[in-house]
Amino acid sequence: MAEVKSHEFDQFLRNSARLYRIFIIYGPDRGLVSERAGLIAAGTKVPADDPFAFVKLDVTDLHGNAGRLLDEAYAIGLFGGQRLIWLRGVSNEKPVIEAVQALIDKPPEDCTLILEAGDLKKGVGLRKLADGARSIASIPCYSDDGRALNALVDSELSSESLKITPSARHLLLEFLGGDRIASRNEIQKLALYCRGLDTVDEQHVFDIIGDASAISADDAVDAVLKGDKEGFLHETRKIATSKMSIFLVLQSCLRQLQLLDVMRAEMDEKNTQPAQIMQTLGRHLYFRRKPVIEALLKNWSAATIAREMNRVQSAILQTRQRQSLEESIALQTLLAVVLQAGRKS
Repeated sequence: MAEVKSHEFDQFLRNSARLYRIFIIYGPDRGLVSERAGLIAAGTKVPADDPFAFVKLDVTDLHGNAGRLLDEAYAIGLFGGQRLIWLRGVSNEKPVIEAVQALIDKPPEDCTLILEAGDLKKGVGLRKLADGARSIASIPCYSDDGRALNALVDSELSSESLKITPSARHLLLEFLGGDRIASRNEIQKLALYCRGLDTVDEQHVFDIIGDASAISADDAVDAVLKGDKEGFLHETRKIATSKMSIFLVLQSCLRQLQLLDVMRAEMDEKNTQPAQIMQTLGRHLYFRRKPVIEALLKNWSAATIAREMNRVQSAILQTRQRQSLEESIALQTLLAVVLQAGRKS
């Protein structure tokens, strides 16, 4: 196996990717997985609009037809030349593992296989298979760290010849991370908003990203944690008509519960009141959200917070294992938290 670490990917794409026929691209950052799969696909030079050379499948397409992946891999193009198979939504499905094993034993001559997967566990399934195969390029995709996010900001803003103030950069980075495509889209939206200016400042970031991105997710999270069923339904309708994924609300909900867990632990340890905790651990929160968080600290015990945090963490794990059910799992979990929160209120 050739494992391509995050900082090595660009060089790998330029110099070594052409040496491999099988690519397993996986990790919790769905956007980054998809972006890198797209770059690998583009590097093969197979035309995306050629149905005889380019085959894009979802793992659900293999249900009831377990041999399709192998059939596609060994098929001969109508007009010859290179072929590309791009399979999305992979976890550790048995037909996929069996097909990859067969392709390792007997590699196709003119076909490249890209597997776009979720967060695969080391030593299990596809990752275990890849570990022992030199012919597979394994590309993990984890959430961008500060260095990667800063590079992404600089790259996208430079396309509009924009600079950014330190305070604006700090605020912008608070809204980014977790999903590469979502982060890139937000920065591009900011760059478009500031086109023609010299410098992006803090107000620009808040105007275009604070309101449209983070606050929209926060509104949904606040409705969930307040137990506001009508508010939750209203926010999910807004999300459904936008390009925002309900999974991002689930992630935001987990981050909020983690913060509440820390704040509640501080309250109990120092025997202080919610208002005092808000002045320290809650000082960075958007001012409209502070009353909501303070009320939760008054009404929710440490045990309650831990229970709901575990519920959301378990749901996120399930979405990684069963990507095709991501939206349903996220909605059901959020609704369960709404109902529990309503009882506490």
